[in-house]
Amino acid sequence: MIARVTGNLESLQDATATIVPGGAAWLALEVLLPAFVARQLIDRIGQPVTLQTYVYLQSPDQGSSFEPRLVGFLTAQERAFFDLFTTVKGIGTRKALRALAEPVPVIAAAAHRGDVKALTQLPEIGKRLAETIVVELKGKLEPYLSAEALESGIRGFTVAAAEPALSGPEEEAVEVLVRLGEIRIEAVRKVSKAAIRIRESGGAASPEGLVSAVFASR
Repeated sequence: MIARVTGNLESLQDATATIVPGGAAWLALEVLLPAFVARQLIDRIGQPVTLQTYVYLQSPDQGSSFEPRLVGFLTAQERAFFDLFTTVKGIGTRKALRALAEPVPVIAAAAHRGDVKALTQLPEIGKRLAETIVVELKGKLEPYLSAEALESGIRGFTVAAAEPALSGPEEEAVEVLVRLGEIRIEAVRKVSKAAIRIRESGGAASPEGLVSAVFASR
């Protein structure tokens, strides 16, 4: 098992970090990141970083072949919470990776309080799954709680505060991308860029046009 990776953060794209270990130009590792980790690394591109890693096997085409993938965290505690989170019925590794858009203490506090409404703000988490999280993680969250997160309530979810202001069509386009599995912070970034391109070309940004523009730019 690869428990830790240290190296230069060469790039950060769509919540995937490229790490070059030990200055070895011949080797680069792709590490998938939850959105809350990616946000903390944005300003560290070109600098050395250490990530606590979690390894899982992914089947690209739902077939019999599997590829090892790395998921990265800044602390061992974050990795342990990810491991716990994936024990919840209905949450696999890939869904957990997309759902963790907020810091661990904030999500743990929401589950500890039984705050289903807050949990449904996370990507991939509907009301029924939020209720399952509350039930199945009851009594298991104390190591991940902080006094600040416990007191903050739903306001502890910071994604909205970090986002640019979105128009109605832009927000609708973001919601479409989130339903398709996109991490919200990435969906906002892509829709905002698409809206700028459409406005610069003199067009009007509809939800459908924005989603089409996002996919056309891939």
